[in-house]
Amino acid sequence: MYFSLFFQGAKDRTFSTMTQDQQFCLRWNDFQSNMVSSFKHLRDEKSFTDVTLACDGQTCKAHKMVLSACSPYFKALLEDNPAKHPIIILKDVPFQHLTSILEFMYAGEVNVAQDQV
Repeated sequence: MYFSLFFQGAKDRTFSTMTQDQQFCLRWNDFQSNMVSSFKHLRDEKSFTDVTLACDGQTCKAHKMVLSACSPYFKALLEDNPAKHPIIILKDVPFQHLTSILEFMYAGEVNVAQDQV
């Protein structure tokens, strides 16, 4: 993990004469890819999961934050039902479709068979 530090202010000032109203921009290199990797790892390890999705007699654990960020449907559902660890039953959704959707939400991509598109 690498961070970059950028000084925003007058170019002719030296570091020793800076005042409190000058700002630094701290940038986390590869932030997006690190976040995707971290969320995928948390899902794979089932760490900090706080929602269960059920369909076809099977279940998947997930994170409310990821579901809410990726889907207005899940965001509204979770906001309207603020249970600590809700179980959401998806009717008429094949389990394979659910796992593909979750893979897409967590990784930003998914491989599906042509006849499933």
